[in-house]
This record gives sequence, C-alpha cells and structure tokens, in this order.
Amino acid sequence: MSAAHVEESSPRSTWRVARWVVVTGLVVVLGAVAWVGVRGVLASQHLRAAVTSADRVQSDLAGSDPAAALVSARELEVDVDAARDLTSDLVWRAAERLPLVGDDLRAVREVSEVLSNVASDAIVPVAGIADDVGVDAFKPQNGAIDLQPLIKVAPAVGGADETLKAELGNARNIDASATVEPIKDAVAQLVDVLSKATTQIDVVARAVDLAPAMMGANGPRDYLILFQNNAEVRATGGIPGAVALLHVEDGRLSLVQQASSSDFPRADAPVLPLPPETEGLYGAITGQYIQDVNLTPQFPLSAQLASEMWKRQFGTTVDGVLSMDPVALSYLMAATGPITLPTGDVLTSDNVVPLLLSEAYSRYEEPAQQDLFFAGTASGVFSAVASGSLDPKTLVSALTRAGDERRIYLWSADPDEQARIAETTLAGQLPTSTPSQPRFGMYLNDGTGAKMDYYLGADFGVGQEVCRQDGRSTYVVEVTLRNDAPADAAASLPPYVTGDGNFGIPPGQISTNLAVYAPSEGVFMEAAVDGQPAGVQTATDSGHAVVQLQTTLSPGQSTTIKMSFLGGPTTTGAAQLETTPIVNLPETQQVSVTCESPLT
Repeated sequence: MSAAHVEESSPRSTWRVARWVVVTGLVVVLGAVAWVGVRGVLASQHLRAAVTSADRVQSDLAGSDPAAALVSARELEVDVDAARDLTSDLVWRAAERLPLVGDDLRAVREVSEVLSNVASDAIVPVAGIADDVGVDAFKPQNGAIDLQPLIKVAPAVGGADETLKAELGNARNIDASATVEPIKDAVAQLVDVLSKATTQIDVVARAVDLAPAMMGANGPRDYLILFQNNAEVRATGGIPGAVALLHVEDGRLSLVQQASSSDFPRADAPVLPLPPETEGLYGAITGQYIQDVNLTPQFPLSAQLASEMWKRQFGTTVDGVLSMDPVALSYLMAATGPITLPTGDVLTSDNVVPLLLSEAYSRYEEPAQQDLFFAGTASGVFSAVASGSLDPKTLVSALTRAGDERRIYLWSADPDEQARIAETTLAGQLPTSTPSQPRFGMYLNDGTGAKMDYYLGADFGVGQEVCRQDGRSTYVVEVTLRNDAPADAAASLPPYVTGDGNFGIPPGQISTNLAVYAPSEGVFMEAAVDGQPAGVQTATDSGHAVVQLQTTLSPGQSTTIKMSFLGGPTTTGAAQLETTPIVNLPETQQVSVTCESPLT
C-alpha cells in the first residue's frame, strides 16, 4: 500500500470513528431517555395505585375493618417500594443532572423515597397494631381498662411517630421550585398530608406513652375533675361549678368524692403565689375563689390553684387535674347512649347541654339543688363510661373532637408527664407560634356575675396582609359578640341566671371581658368597636402582648371588635386563632385585610 493511499484514507477512517462515536452516544442517550421514560411511566402507575391503596387504608380503619386495612397497607407498601426502586438506579440519578428535566426527576425520586419510608415504617406498623389490637381492647370492663394493650402497642406507635416526623422534614426539604406544576402540587400535597398525619400520630403516641402510668399501672393515682360551666364563661370554658375526685388504680376508675364550688370558701390571699402579670390582668381573686382559677387562659396554672384549694379543703394531694364542659359530655353521650338520672330525667347527647346550662336554673332555684343535679349528671355519665356500656369507636371520636375544641384539659403534677402533655391541645397553654404559623388567642371572661353566657353568641375571624416594605405582616383579629337571650330576659329568666343586677349589670344584659393574646413577636397597633376607634388596656403575659376591653350587650344587641397587630420580622404565613370554647363554638373564619384601612 502506498504512502499516498494511507494519507488519503486516514480522514475517512477518522470520520468513521467519529460517526460511530456519535451514533453510539446517541444510542446511549436515547437508550437512557427510553430507560428513564419507561421507568418514569411505571413509577407513575405505581404511585397512582398507592394513592388508591392509601384511601382504602383510611376507609378500612374508619370502617372498623383492621384486617382489610393491613392488606391495603401492604399493597401500598409494595407500590411505593416499586416506585422508589424504579427512580433510584444509576441511570435515573445521572439523568437528574440534565437541564430542563433534571429537577423533576430528582423531586419524583425524593417523593418516592419519602413515601416508601412512611409506608414501611409507619403505615404498615400502625395498620398491624389496629389488626392485632382492636379498639374494643380499650373499652372499660366492669369499671377497669386493661392497660396491657396500651403497653404492647407503645413501641410500634412511637416508631411510627418518629418516622413521620423525620419524613415530614425530608418532604419539606424537597426543592420543587423549578419543577413542573403537577410535581409542585404533588410535593405540596405530600407535605400537607404528612403534616396532618404527624399531628395525629403524635397525639396517639403521647397517649399510649402516658396513659398506663397515669391510669395507675405503676401505683394508684388521684385526679381532680373540674366540670366547667359555660353558662358563666371563663377563659378556658366556664366556671368550675362541680368538682370530683377520681381514684385510678391499675386501670380501675372510681369516682370517690364530689363537691361543688360552694364548698370552697374564699381564701384570704391567693393559695399559691400568682405571677405578677396574672394578678395584674385578672386580679388576686384568681387564686382565692375556685370559680375564678381559670380567669387566666393558662390551664396549668388554673389546675395547680384548684388542686391546692382541694388539698386545703379536703386534705388530699392530687396527682393531676382533668377538666371538661357539658358540651364535651354531650359528645361522650353519643358513645354511651341515654342515661337516666335519679331525678327521672333521661339525658341524651341532644338535651344534656340545654338541660344543664339553662333548664336546670328554672327547675331548681337553690344553688345547692343545682349543684346536686350537676353532680348527679356527671356521676351518671362517668359511670356509663367506666362500666364499658358504650361504643369505643364513637368514644374515641368524641374525645378527639372535644380535645380539638379545647373542651378537655389535662395537667399532671409529674414534671415529665406534664412535659409530654404540654405540646398537645389538652395542655391549655398560651398559643405557641412558629415563624410559618403565628397563633393568636382570644379569651372571654364573664362580667355579669351570673349564668347569661348560655345566650352568648360569637363569630371569630383572623386575617393578614403584607403592607410594609420591610415585609412584616399586618394581622387583624375580630369577633362579633351577640346577646341571643329573649327580649324579655330580665323578667322571664330566673334572677340566678340574670344576676338580678347584683354586680352592676342590669338583668338581661351580658357583660364580657375580652383578652387578645398576640404571638410573642406581635405588636399591638389599634382597636375599633363597631368601626369606631376604641380605647383598650394593654399589658403583657408570659412574653405575649395582651389587649383587654369590656362589652355589655342587651338582648338582641351585637358588637364587632377588631384589633390590628404588627407581625415580627421572621413571621410569615396564615395566622391561626385559638378561642374560649363557648357553648356554640363556630369555626374561625379567614377575614380579608386591606392595607389602607385594616379595621374597616
């Protein structure tokens, strides 16, 4: 072969090599695209199937079919594991570096990983618990609750709780800002679902962790029960009109003593030292009268004051305090069914609230008779619950609803137990805000000195808008209070209900003291009553700005109060509002805020 021929053929050889390189590269790229595309389609199919399985898990548990729920949970686990495997190989990971589609592929992989972990380490174990230990296991039998099922499920529930918290954090860390809208929506939905599930399982985990010891598994316990009367409203619900001592030992419940507020004389001075801020806002009477221990919205303080009063009067040191109101009792009675009292009255979930908070005052003129009626009602409901003559599933729903509405509170004298309770709605502490969720508190206290708050109506609202260049939000909280008593209330209602003018409020009118607590970074700006600027009292309590004012309403009259606050420099997100659980508690509404005139 001549040198000329070699020189002539070399460029052709080079081109052939280059062509094969390009062709091979294209084949590899196309193959990779096809690989990722096919696996992406398959992963999408598995994720859609997982959604169906997740819905079945929920419906099976709601329908009291734990065996079916466990089957659905395992099907869910298979699908999300498949989606994770399809989106986690080397080719997929390499494709995540590609422009345009890389962020989408990464987000899909991370979603699949979160779902796989949640299914394997939370959903399947919880479904297994429901299948192994049904809700009937927690039903009282002959006055006692078998604590062993609670002890048995505690490790699995605790593990599910830890998994959900960890995976919620991972879900929140998924960066979907550069992804297509369907993936953005999927990530947002995942965070929302996990957030709700984490909240729910956290409550369950705390309950199964605390319940055995608090119910006497390690020795007897004594608890003070406060029955709050919403007809005379207090910050946490109503005055403690009836009081009882509950003895608990190895799951066995015994109501051993009952008393009324009239059994507790006024103390010459607060029975425990009051925080100066509490005394400044609500007066020394907070620690002197058992009817006033919950003028403050901080239930742990109310509970300690009440337990000290019980100790001074009856000599028993209690291990904790439980509080509930008649509305919570009505929820419980949906589980127990009707209860016949010694008086012959038949209580139902529909009539217990009006009977206790309104009709009893017309029937019994003497407070002592009223107290006996309340005590008999409380004893009857308690006996029905303790005997186990109830629907356990409905009971759980009732307790959940009452807890969500803050109609049930719990305090433990044990610091470790109280620390576990403190982060739940049962604690009754001041609103706890986060940078992404500021919380306000709006609390009502009766100023009539009577039982007119059965007729107190209210509508609550909260909203926000960014009106400043520095990005700090303007928040507005509002309430419309109404006196829904009959027009002739002064004459038609008993003097014990109207107060008969004994505290300076004309019969038939309702006087209410309103206190609004801002988030710790919140700053009060202005207030308006029915659209007109209003003067208020300002103070602080436990690091919160507090704004107070008083209203007095005649039958049929209403008033709208609005207050604006400046949010902190790190505060963002929609505001939440916690309120006193009045008899008829409406849902808090989101209100629109205009920067030009926030209070109009």
